Amino acid sequence: MKKILLLSMLTVLGITASNAQETTKKIKATVAKAAKVEGAGMVFESEVIDYGTIAHNADGKRQFIFTNNGTKPLIITNAQGSCGCTVPTTPKEPIAPGQKGIIGVKYATDRVGAFTKTVTVTSNAQGQPTKVLTIKGTVLPDAPKS
Repeated sequence: MKKILLLSMLTVLGITASNAQETTKKIKATVAKAAKVEGAGMVFESEVIDYGTIAHNADGKRQFIFTNNGTKPLIITNAQGSCGCTVPTTPKEPIAPGQKGIIGVKYATDRVGAFTKTVTVTSNAQGQPTKVLTIKGTVLPDAPKS
C-alpha cells in the first residue's frame, strides 16, 4: 500500500514538473517563432513586470528583454516613464536582427502603496513603432518602531 501511494505521488510530481517545463518551452518557442517582419521588429518576452509586494526603499530595478525579429537593425529613439518615479534606460546602439536587447526600468520604491506605471518605447519597429510596457506592484510601509 505504501509503495502504491509513493508511486502515485512520484507520478503526480513528475507530471507537474513536466508541465512546468512544457510551459517554459512554449514561451521560448513563441518568442523564437515570432513572425519575422520586413524591416525592424521588437518582440518582448513579457510586456508586464510584476514587482509583487516589496519592502519600502527596496531595489526598484527591473528589465524588459526583447528580440529584434526583423530583417533590419532596431533603433530605439525614446523611452518615457508615465511619471518621474519610473525611469527607463535603453540601448544606445542599434539591435541587429535576431539579437536581444534590454529596456531597464527603475521604480522609486520610496513611495508606499500599490502602483501601476507605464513605459512608452518609441522605435523604428515595423507595424508598431510605439510600445507601452507596464510595471506594477505594492511597496510596503516600514514596520512601526517600538
